[in-house]
Amino acid sequence: MTKAELVAEISDETGVERVMVLASVEAFMEKVKDSLSKGENVYLRGFGSFIVKKRAEKTGRNISKNTTIIIPAHNIPAFKPSKTFVNKVKDNVKVK
Repeated sequence: MTKAELVAEISDETGVERVMVLASVEAFMEKVKDSLSKGENVYLRGFGSFIVKKRAEKTGRNISKNTTIIIPAHNIPAFKPSKTFVNKVKDNVKVK
């Protein structure tokens, strides 16, 4: 599902104009990005958590040049779904 499809479905279900729904979705995503960039996690009960994970410094290899490089410690964004979210997905997934 794309952002446009999500906005269209929310708009159809709620009766709110697509422009307003799009503005809300964009504002939500901006707030999550701003919070994570400050190192603050975002918790949405029943949905999941947007968290900042810390990656330790490690040694990487460039195989083509046969050299090693040091990859510095850094933070990355991650999403951890809630148990109810995981269970709903598990119950509704059909195995092919």
